[in-house]
Amino acid sequence: MRVLVTGAQGCIGAWVVRRLVEQDHEVVTFDSNDSTARLEMISSPDLVAKVDRRIGRIEDTEAVKRLIAEGAFTHIVHLAAVLMPFCQKNPVAGGMINVIGTLNIFEGVRDSGRPVPIVYASSSAVWGPTDEYGEGPLTEDMPLKPSTHYGVFKAANEANARNFYASDGISSIGLRPWTVFGPGRDAGLTADPTLAMRAVARKQPFQIRLSGHMDLQYVRDVADIFIQCLFSGTAGAHVFNLRGEVIEMEALRLLLDEIRPGSTELISVEGPEVPVAYRMSDEALVKTVGAIPRTPLREAILETIQKFESLVD
Repeated sequence: MRVLVTGAQGCIGAWVVRRLVEQDHEVVTFDSNDSTARLEMISSPDLVAKVDRRIGRIEDTEAVKRLIAEGAFTHIVHLAAVLMPFCQKNPVAGGMINVIGTLNIFEGVRDSGRPVPIVYASSSAVWGPTDEYGEGPLTEDMPLKPSTHYGVFKAANEANARNFYASDGISSIGLRPWTVFGPGRDAGLTADPTLAMRAVARKQPFQIRLSGHMDLQYVRDVADIFIQCLFSGTAGAHVFNLRGEVIEMEALRLLLDEIRPGSTELISVEGPEVPVAYRMSDEALVKTVGAIPRTPLREAILETIQKFESLVD
């Protein structure tokens, strides 16, 4: 298969690229610059060399359409975006990248005249605060109440994807990650659990700037789920929750200390809760694409710390 991956320099993107190349797929990436830092962190030089890297702006309509028209892609993974803090500070620029960029991908597929399936990153930020939903699990048929520009942009992308299927037959799956963690995660407020793991590996102090509960989702599992959805052959426009393991940040601090004794002396927790509900059900995802990878949280944290320790060495 020949797969286009936008936003391949991000944490999920780097892992998606790595896993696709390991499966012997031909991979073309599209990013705003030519950095391969995250991919190099998790991959061998030989694997990095196999990637066909293209440079451009996802909000550049003509460039994106030309890339898709000429690329002969069989599948697209669309991850190019800016995160919540950027969108809150710069909503116009954030909307251009997150919404117009996504429209460019779908319109590029439409104009190419080829039935290229798309898997794209939505976000759990489409939900409102936890107290908006009660105690039960969040399912995909519940109302969206995003409390940030970022969440509104992601909700708009989901609606636009449904319209592209209705009008043009473009099949897509949008996935809603919560807190993705693991090697390569270093940007955004919800990067703090990963940054805490890195600090433990480096034996350095670090304050997690958010409190309360987060749904932690191991990046390798997330990348594999994106790829599983990509090749599932699922017709229609679907959106699914992703679910990892919910943990309160003080409990994470104690778990880090169990894995690497002394960590409580390095890691502190102080800050607001993320205004996004976290009790997500992924029953609809599993029903549609089958069993998905679930690395146990303790095992995933240990792997992450060990990777950071190897980089220190």
